[in-house]
Amino acid sequence: MKTNLIYPLLIVIASSSYGILSTIVKVAMQHGFTSAEAVSSQYIIGFILVLVIFMLTDRKLPKPSKKGILILLCAGIFTGTTGIVYGESLKYLPASLAVVMLFQFTWIGLLIDCALHKRLPSRPEVISIIILFVGTILAAGVLNVDLSGIPLQGWLFGFAAAVTFACFIQFNSRPVEGVTTTSRVFIVSFVALIMISIFLSPEVIWNGKLFMEGLWKYGLALGLFGIILPIYLFSIAIPKIGGALASILSAIELPVAVTVSVIVLHEPLTALQIMGIVLVIVGMLLPTIIAQRRQNDSLLDAQT
Repeated sequence: MKTNLIYPLLIVIASSSYGILSTIVKVAMQHGFTSAEAVSSQYIIGFILVLVIFMLTDRKLPKPSKKGILILLCAGIFTGTTGIVYGESLKYLPASLAVVMLFQFTWIGLLIDCALHKRLPSRPEVISIIILFVGTILAAGVLNVDLSGIPLQGWLFGFAAAVTFACFIQFNSRPVEGVTTTSRVFIVSFVALIMISIFLSPEVIWNGKLFMEGLWKYGLALGLFGIILPIYLFSIAIPKIGGALASILSAIELPVAVTVSVIVLHEPLTALQIMGIVLVIVGMLLPTIIAQRRQNDSLLDAQT
């Protein structure tokens, strides 16, 4: 595998781990826990795991610059805020429509990246976003959803989740000097835990649900796939490839979410959803393939 393909692959793995979360939350709900309790356990157990890793490796807190501190705080705030507002959107929207709203982060992230770097979207990026948008609607099965009667709060919370996740990706694309990956994940997860504790269900720690009633099992899985793996990999890879491409590659989360729900929860899968999954994968891979071809052509021209 060529080195310049490793970082896109890390983004795909990180985003795929996010795609597993919704199924784990649904399984937790089937066993008597609320979605807020499951999400709270994710950030609590996730932070505990990061803390253990931090104590075994770094041990000392870094001393980043004021700009670095701001980047880490914003990354943590947007990590926690995404979980909060997405959970709120599920109170008003059908799950399929909530997923579609969340996945607007692909084009929002691209626009933010273009604005920050004062550039226009490239042709491959525009084509990719269009393909992703169509594929997302088909893969989520939203064509069969009745949109009448959906309150305004649902649309606002769903769109807010897309914006906060796009911002999370952008802040993770900023390198912070003097901060190791483990230290970065430690700070981001701690800030996110504070955000979740303010707005969701921190009482699972002292009411016995987390450790006495078995919620910790789901928190462990959610912490691994929702905190440890994605934040570590995003912190490593996004600064290497940029926020725009990371936003596009993160679209793999939807096909993974649909596939896992079919396997684990035995949810139905239609031909339109399969077509949508294929389109999402094509739209996701398109910019990387084009960039790789251009790089190969440049190398051939340089050799000749």
